[in-house]
Order: sequence, then structure tokens, then C-alpha cells
Amino acid sequence: MAEHKHAQTIRRYFDACNAADYDALVSCFTPDAVHYFPDGLPEIPWRTADTIARKWQWCVANLGSQWTIEKILVSHDSNEAVIEWTHWKSKLGTALRGDEWYIFDKDTGLISEIRAYYASPAKQDVTINELVAFDYEGRGYHLTPLEA
Repeated sequence: MAEHKHAQTIRRYFDACNAADYDALVSCFTPDAVHYFPDGLPEIPWRTADTIARKWQWCVANLGSQWTIEKILVSHDSNEAVIEWTHWKSKLGTALRGDEWYIFDKDTGLISEIRAYYASPAKQDVTINELVAFDYEGRGYHLTPLEA
């Protein structure tokens, strides 16, 4: 069975993030897309495909950011999906785990909205921000970033 088109778009988006590929990033979004984040980050939400692409390019260049997808669930009756991810920040020696809720444009299939939820506060004094006592290894989650 072929993977759902929304899951394919999310995977293409993460590949573009990891490559810091501006054109590939922009091609995943409607021009007026919005990416929402929890409180505590500067200049949020990110509005427009251009802004989202440039901010992720900045994260790769300045934080050594790489992302892994842990799980993807696509709705059977709406243009929505939810994923779990890990954001590896190699230049800081830290990682952050979380979920994102995606909304896709019904006509184009492009991402029109992302709402990010963190597994825990983005604490600066811990190596990996993640859920306390959750068996990441036992459930098959990545424990190190993918090789670049």
C-alpha cells in the first residue's frame, strides 16, 4: 500500500529541512502558511512559506539542526495529520522531542498550518528535552541523529 500523500508531503518537508533547501521547503507550503510554536521562542508564529524556509535554514546553519520523524498519523476523513519528531541540535549538544499538527490545503495538498507542541519545556540545562520515564529506546525512537 502506498503511503498517504500527506505523509509523503511531511517526509518531503523534513528532508528539505535537513538539507536546508530553501526551494524544497517553500514547495511544501501554501504561500500564506503559518507555523505556530509554544511560548518562549523569538519572532513566533512564523508566517509565510518564505519565513518558515528561512528560519529552518538559520537553525541548520546556527544550531546544527537535524530532524527525525518518529511517527506519522494521517486522518482518514480530513486534510490533517499529526506527527512525533525529534529536533537534534548538534552544535548545542541537545535535542527536543515533540508533536506537530498539520493542516493541508484541500485543493493543492500543501501544508497551510503547523502547530508544534513540545514534549517538555525547552530547558537549556538538559541534554535531551523529552518526556520523563518514557521508554524511547524500547519503542524504537532514534537515540542519536541521523548521519548527515
